Amino acid sequence: MVMTDLDISIEQVEKDPIKETETEVVERKGLGHPDTICDNVAEEVSRALSREYKEKFGKILHHNTDEVQLVAGVARPEFGEENKLEKEIYILLAGRATKEFKGEKIPVDEIAIEAAKNFIEENFKVLRPEHIEFESRIGETSTDLEDIYNREEVLSNDTSFGVGHYPLSDAEKLALGLEEEILKVEEAGEDIKIMVTREKNLVDVTVAVAGIASRIEDLEAYHEFKSKVKEVAKDYAQNFFDNGSVQVNLADSEDSVYITETGTSAENGDDGSVGRGNRYNGLITPERSMSLEAWSGKNPVTHVGKINQIRAHELSKKIHEETGKFAQCRILNKIGRPVNDPVVHVKTEAGKKAEEILEEFIE
Repeated sequence: MVMTDLDISIEQVEKDPIKETETEVVERKGLGHPDTICDNVAEEVSRALSREYKEKFGKILHHNTDEVQLVAGVARPEFGEENKLEKEIYILLAGRATKEFKGEKIPVDEIAIEAAKNFIEENFKVLRPEHIEFESRIGETSTDLEDIYNREEVLSNDTSFGVGHYPLSDAEKLALGLEEEILKVEEAGEDIKIMVTREKNLVDVTVAVAGIASRIEDLEAYHEFKSKVKEVAKDYAQNFFDNGSVQVNLADSEDSVYITETGTSAENGDDGSVGRGNRYNGLITPERSMSLEAWSGKNPVTHVGKINQIRAHELSKKIHEETGKFAQCRILNKIGRPVNDPVVHVKTEAGKKAEEILEEFIE
């Protein structure tokens, strides 16, 4: 058997395969979900370090900050009241970064914590950095990976693939866009989880949304809050489906409802980690091909676990925008091989036109 490296392939498909399925499940973990908090913090730390490296040395140095852990705090929320958390949320920043370059030390831990605090400050209604204990234990970067990073030709520092598809299905559009509408409800916290289940043309939307206790006076007001969220979800779902149902905060009982001090379950029982939630397109889509690798926090120069997920999404989108046709792309690199020499597999309705777009995209 002669072993050869695969290069580029385009497979013609008749239509988006999701259109042939009778059932579809799509999930989104919202901005305030503990896993999504970790994803975003990891990415903001990477961006902050990248800016620092470029400003001081003219280039991004090796780092991967894709290890963030959140340990829930303890809270006792009461209707209509603002209470301090009994125990702070704890966020651990881990991973690896270049801490010294050309004899100059880089304050990686300080930069990382400041970036994490800024993300919280800028993106939440009630949650603030003072609700969280931050700790940075980012280590020195691996010398082997740094060597790959610093060569004249940019080489992959992992063997990894990324997958993307475009356009989104109606169920995917619904799951992705509904969060923004729910957040317009004043009492709604950012910890929103949306599950969309489609059976043929019938859709069921299940929403979990953390009510902000200080903005909800009593149990009657809480039920009004849930009704508002339900109406918002129904109205938005009608943009995509004619028939279906909406359910909100199904775990509620006479003795327990979903209110929080800060708008996130991270204050009281739900932990979080990078990579356990949304993929690069903001969704969890078991009907589609997916990479289970986290993309957030990986460096944007050599870590193809990040780069290829972005490239696969952008290539699929580009094919669709220029042809109006469905495309799914898988892009793979091997460790030590040039980042700009990937293996590319495309499934699309676009035919010959996709070849021209692909050639241009790779260049």
